[in-house]
Amino acid sequence: MKTNAPKPSASIALALALALALAGTGQSQAQACLDKRQIQEAVSSGQILSLDAVLVQAGVDPHSEILSVDVCDEGGRLVYVIGVLSSDGQAQNLTLGAQ
Repeated sequence: MKTNAPKPSASIALALALALALAGTGQSQAQACLDKRQIQEAVSSGQILSLDAVLVQAGVDPHSEILSVDVCDEGGRLVYVIGVLSSDGQAQNLTLGAQ
């Protein structure tokens, strides 16, 4: 019985296309993000709001678990990019103004 397995070159091309598509979805690929020290300095100097203040302003449930936090330049304005796990188990990424 003959199988119709994809040719190796087709499999490699598909894997490469998938890898490129996934790489293009990360915020750090499209945006310049601050490191932890730069974030602390920006909060201390008043350039951006604290994470807590931004979460309160956005009405994020205080019982949500914060999974990740980045501050990135998005078209000339700084934004928080936050991974959140809500109390009901839903994970989502939020992009909230940092200023």
